[in-house]
Amino acid sequence: MKNKVMKLIRTVFFLILISTSAFAIKVQSIHQKIEISNFIVRRNVFQGNKLDIIAIDDQGKLPENIDGVFQFSINGFKNELNFSKGISLFPQEINESTFIYLRHKNESGTKGKLYYIYNRNGNLKPLEISWFVLAIIPLSLLIIVFIFRKLIIIGGIILILLVYFNSTNGLNLSTFIETIFDGLRNLV
Repeated sequence: MKNKVMKLIRTVFFLILISTSAFAIKVQSIHQKIEISNFIVRRNVFQGNKLDIIAIDDQGKLPENIDGVFQFSINGFKNELNFSKGISLFPQEINESTFIYLRHKNESGTKGKLYYIYNRNGNLKPLEISWFVLAIIPLSLLIIVFIFRKLIIIGGIILILLVYFNSTNGLNLSTFIETIFDGLRNLV
């Protein structure tokens, strides 16, 4: 009889131990935050007119533990992207060259990137545009025009062509300014 009671006590103790350790593992995995700290855009190798958004860490490596749905803003529109092993498929097909502004906000901050997607014969090539380059080109053009007053007409024509190229490829003034401010915020 004592032997059966001891076996029953050991079994109950063992079950309690297993259930509490399983609960502790579950609580630990719930409290572990999965965040996208940085990302890049690459051409999808299987579909020529699609892009992949790849989550990377600070060292530029792919963390494969990123699974789930994350909120992104693409050219000002909110999108829920489904990540599997750190990779998500861009929701739209790209049929012509265009600008794409991606922005992701999480608890550690906001990360925004501007890409020019160059389309040549159905082959997409994403080119990341730095906020610094985006700001320095028109500023340098204005400085040159102010220094050499004879170049006002040429500078005005170049500036109009630059604005026309940007607007026809999807880069409006608000995205232009937002990209520069995001870059300045990340400096601080």
